[in-house]
Amino acid sequence: MPEIKIPEFALVLLIGASGSGKSVFAATHFEPFETVSSDFCRGLVSGDVTDQGATADAFDVLNTIIAKRLQRGLLTVVDATNVQPGARKSLIALAKAHDVLPVAIVLDLPEKLCIARNRNRTAPVGAEVVKRQVQQLRKSLRGLSAEGLREISILTSEAEVASAKITRTRLYSNLKDDHGPFDVIGDVHGCFDELLALLTSLGYEFIKDESGQIVDAAHPRGRRVIFLGDLVDRGPQVVSVLRLAMGMTASGNALAIPGNHEAKLIRALTKPNQVKPTHGLAQTLAELAEAGAEFTAAVKDWAHSLISHYVLDSGRLVVAHAGLKQAYQGRASARVRAFCLYGDTTGESDEYGLPVRYPWANDYRGSAMVLYGHTPIPKTEWVNNTMCLDTGCVFGGKLSAMRYPEKEVVQIPAARVYCDPIRPLETTARESDFLNASDVLGKRIIETSWLGRITIQAEQAAGAFEVMNRFALPPQQLAYLPPTMSPVETSKLEDYLEHPLEAFDYFNRQGVTEVICEEKHMGSRAVVWVFRKDAASATGNGSIHTRTGRAFFDLELLTQALQRIEAAVAAAGLWEEFETDWLLLDAELLPWSLKSEDLLRDLYRPIADGARTMYDAALQQVASGMSRGLELGELQAHIEQRRANAAAFGEVIDRYAWPTDGLVGVQLAPFQVLASAGVAHYDKPHTWHLGIIDSLVAADSQLFRPTRNIVVDTQNDQSKQEAVTWWEELTAAGGEGMVVKPMVSPAKSARNTEKGLVQPGLKVRGRDYLRITYGADYLDSLGMLKNRNLTLKRSLALREYALGLEAIDRLVAGEPLWRRHEAIFAVLVMESEPTDPRL
Repeated sequence: MPEIKIPEFALVLLIGASGSGKSVFAATHFEPFETVSSDFCRGLVSGDVTDQGATADAFDVLNTIIAKRLQRGLLTVVDATNVQPGARKSLIALAKAHDVLPVAIVLDLPEKLCIARNRNRTAPVGAEVVKRQVQQLRKSLRGLSAEGLREISILTSEAEVASAKITRTRLYSNLKDDHGPFDVIGDVHGCFDELLALLTSLGYEFIKDESGQIVDAAHPRGRRVIFLGDLVDRGPQVVSVLRLAMGMTASGNALAIPGNHEAKLIRALTKPNQVKPTHGLAQTLAELAEAGAEFTAAVKDWAHSLISHYVLDSGRLVVAHAGLKQAYQGRASARVRAFCLYGDTTGESDEYGLPVRYPWANDYRGSAMVLYGHTPIPKTEWVNNTMCLDTGCVFGGKLSAMRYPEKEVVQIPAARVYCDPIRPLETTARESDFLNASDVLGKRIIETSWLGRITIQAEQAAGAFEVMNRFALPPQQLAYLPPTMSPVETSKLEDYLEHPLEAFDYFNRQGVTEVICEEKHMGSRAVVWVFRKDAASATGNGSIHTRTGRAFFDLELLTQALQRIEAAVAAAGLWEEFETDWLLLDAELLPWSLKSEDLLRDLYRPIADGARTMYDAALQQVASGMSRGLELGELQAHIEQRRANAAAFGEVIDRYAWPTDGLVGVQLAPFQVLASAGVAHYDKPHTWHLGIIDSLVAADSQLFRPTRNIVVDTQNDQSKQEAVTWWEELTAAGGEGMVVKPMVSPAKSARNTEKGLVQPGLKVRGRDYLRITYGADYLDSLGMLKNRNLTLKRSLALREYALGLEAIDRLVAGEPLWRRHEAIFAVLVMESEPTDPRL
């Protein structure tokens, strides 16, 4: 039984004459969608699998399908004769273009058998054609390897074909089933003492051989080291470093990948006359010569066995000496190996004679964390979910390790400068906050933890992109955009459009028995991101912006506001309580007129003033008519009611507007602590949030405003009635209304759907406030207004809520800006969906 081994991810060429049984072989050993058939593609484009005139178009389709599958990382089998070098050349080129290994399974069966089988096919080809194909195949056999095919299996009889067994072998780079934990160590370059100190700091225990040399290190909790390459050259104890690294990899206590210095060492040991012993290589060779031929041979074999990169922990972690962009991860080619060793070079040299490297990490958008070294930097920093761990120990810097999955950096300073760098260590900040338009434009599907997949349409994204570019703060200053909020269902009570009982009934139906009713401040929704004094951040001291990302204040007033907020946070002891240097707050900023003065001046006040003037004039005319004996009492009552409605409309507007001077008169009413450094708080009970806010009010009662609230049992009639009375008194005194929320945020689940996820809050607006929304005389049209449809509004509220929390989760997880902004931008996109603005 012949065993045919093929890589788990490869382009498999079935090679054989017509009638050799390729299609049956493919159907037997591969999944239906893994095989791409030239005959099937010919039928697709022409309707006839025997139409040779459609061959060119058929192979265009076949090549396109193959390319798409390889791009997606899928094993692909090509069912075509492939007996001619030209046919194989284009397929091998496809594999090379996608950094995939091309392999061949050859069905070299007897010519007579192929001709006999061919006669029984539905669409046979001529015997002469089959003879020619067999001749072309046998002529090609010796040259298949030279063409670039890596694994070649040849079956020469029916028995071999029938008994063949396909075994899929894992790629050397595939360690996805290895979940660590790991300690990933940057470029050592012979700094043995620092390596021992670092391993000691990480908790490893050393193992010595009979002569007392350290040859291994093990961690009592099973952690393992990953060496990122460049163990050799420049430093003082290369042999000691190699002895330890080789011992650790042999015992399973470490993994290692090669660096460019190991690659050069292999060449020097193989062809010494063809390699210049520069950049510390001469010192390494001298140490190896002293260590002896046996050890040197072992080093050569070990270095030669190292794999260019590894993909670990279910694809969450990638390690490569010089880094690796997403398209190359888990692939195998000379191009991939070169990238792993040398990075993405431009082909040019700088003034120091060293290669100019393209900053690939700036454009990295992969989900896997990439840890690498190669280019020494003064300090470690995250750049789009990647981190360089070469902090120039041999140049007098530090030896760095990343504890994975903890994402904790551990460092040991160099004892001294062992080698002067050819060029200064890179000191310019890399663009970790670099964004591309492609990060947000086009149709996108965003995975959220709360609501699964949310689709963003291309045309809506384009409009939001224009708005954000023209009016919003820079993305670095946006951590969160709050969602829209749905009102309660239409009230069943005759004189109400909205009433608290509908909110309580909704949550009770959803199984939520405890809710909190919070005073709804008539201001403008504000997100406050404040940083501790002197804390370094890309946003300065922070930001205060609207729910669409626009700034509330000019720079001078913003600075004053943030200083006041930071001082209150400090006075309340929250920096220490949360062990953080920043807080993210959801709030209302008052007065409403602060943001909406133009709207008040140009729209609302003219309506109110005009209506009063009009009705006053009308009442004078009615009074004049009645003085002449006309029966106008009913008309007078109607106009007086309209006049009262207009007056109430004006009073509501004036109630939410007052003058401000700088920060004098400005009030901030936070109602939720969304997050602090490394921790999301949105899942805590709302009473906890309001307790934190009360400490800010106590610290600065002129700036901060409390949020009145009442807790309700949705299954207790007395509790509900007390809340209704509270709402009536609140709105009668001029309040806008209240927001009813589950005491704790809805449960987080990847299986959540819009039908299964509870609304995070429902607004219940007061009768007078609704005049602003529906007009001064809306109570006269309640019958019509009660027919409003909330379906789209509630769907929108849930999607925006899920996206907002996704943005917070990504922020506290330390994800790159493009990942955070993807969710934030999507909230703004949602706002372009056509909904009734009065809801």
